[in-house]
Parts: sequence; C-alpha cells; structure tokens
Amino acid sequence: MARHKGRGWNGRLLAAALGVTVVAAATSVWTAQADTAGGRQPQARVSVPDARPQERTVAKVAADIAHASDRGARGVNITIDDGPDPVWTPQVLQLLKDSGVKATFCMVGTQAQAHPDLVKAVVADGHRLCDHTVSHDTTMDTRSEAYQSQQILDAERMIIKASGGVRPQYYRAPGGAFTPYSRQLAASRGMRPLGWNVDTKDFERPGVDTMVATVKREISNGPTVLFHDAGGDRSQTLAALREILPWLKQQGYSFGFPVR
Repeated sequence: MARHKGRGWNGRLLAAALGVTVVAAATSVWTAQADTAGGRQPQARVSVPDARPQERTVAKVAADIAHASDRGARGVNITIDDGPDPVWTPQVLQLLKDSGVKATFCMVGTQAQAHPDLVKAVVADGHRLCDHTVSHDTTMDTRSEAYQSQQILDAERMIIKASGGVRPQYYRAPGGAFTPYSRQLAASRGMRPLGWNVDTKDFERPGVDTMVATVKREISNGPTVLFHDAGGDRSQTLAALREILPWLKQQGYSFGFPVR
C-alpha cells in the first residue's frame, strides 16, 4: 500500500505524543513470544487498567490484512482516518447519520485522548473503532518491535479509555506501514489489521470531482474506501461523501464493516 499522508500532520502528532512515548516506555507491560517449533504465532499481553474487567481478555483474530466487507460482494466499507477532530468529526458523523451509513473510524491515540466526547459519539452512533497508533508515524515498518508495541498498545489503551471501555476492533498502520510483528501483535489483541482498496487521496485535497471519480473508477477493485476527518481542511471530504454515498446506494451497494 502506498504511503499517502503528509509529513506536516505526522510531525505535529509526533511532537504531541513525545510525552506519551516517554511515559509509555515505563508503563506499557507487554511480552511477545514465538514458538516456531510448535507453529504458534507471536502473542502479546498488555495491562489495560482503564478497560472494564470483561474487556481485559480478548480473543485473537486473523493477522492477515483485511480488505473484504462483512456485507459480501456488494458491500462497501467506509473508513475514516486520523481523528477525532473537533471541527470535522461532528460534521462527518452528521452526514453519515443522515445517510444511514455506518463507518469505521481509525483513531490516532493522542486525538482520542484529547477528544473523548467525540470517541463516545462515534460509538453511540453505531460506528466501529480502529487503532491508528499513538502518533501516526508512517515509518512504523522501520522501527523496533518495542517502538511498534508502544505505538499500538498505548493507542489501544487511550481509545478504550476515551470510549468508556469499548475496544478498537481493527488496527491500521499509518500509511500502510505494516510489519509481520505489528500485524501479529494487533491480532493478539483482537484487532484485525485493516487495509484499503480505494484511496480517495482526500488528504491532498485534489478536488471533489477527482475524489468522486476515483471512487467510481476504483470501487470494483475492492470494498474498503479511505477518507479522513482530521489533519487539515476536510470540506472536500464532506462534499465528496455527499455525492459518493447516494451514488453507491444507486449502484446496489450496501454499507458494512471490514471482516474480522
């Protein structure tokens, strides 16, 4: 998957997360074990004191990157990345509600921590949560396993706390920078690695017509479509969604969630 997101947003998130990273080095509790002789996959444990007791034990899911929809061949997965954002997320939520569409929100840990009311609003509207790391580092696949662990597990903890105990069901690596280790770690926490099939490139603000044309041209490639609700002016994203969602319905598509 191509890396598509600008360094400016990434840099701001890294700066905001610096303090979190320092604390996390002392507070995150995790282990990774591999038993190649027995064929077991790496396992990971993390203490999540802010989760409800029943949320602390999770079932592992598949570690391969999901693209399919739980609605089958004519299903579409709308995914919204990098928020929540106090300006744009409420507008995206209202548009989705008006359209009767559910989506998957891939949240950056520091954003979730800063806006727990919006995380709860996403959950209350019936959408699903996805872990998008603490600081949106698109070089995750070049980093140490300890760093990858901190980014994934601390973001999971932040999202669970902000949501009031609801777990993220997916993990999306920033810019698609997955590694075998990060996929196995996320899967061991019950978070299916999540890819995409259609990149609207709304992060670059290419124009509403271009974004709509991209979806119409590429939706046959697969059902998971990538949008953003943070990282800058998302007015083009909103305008594109207003055209794309009814068009998809007219084409006989229904809206679901990525498979787990």
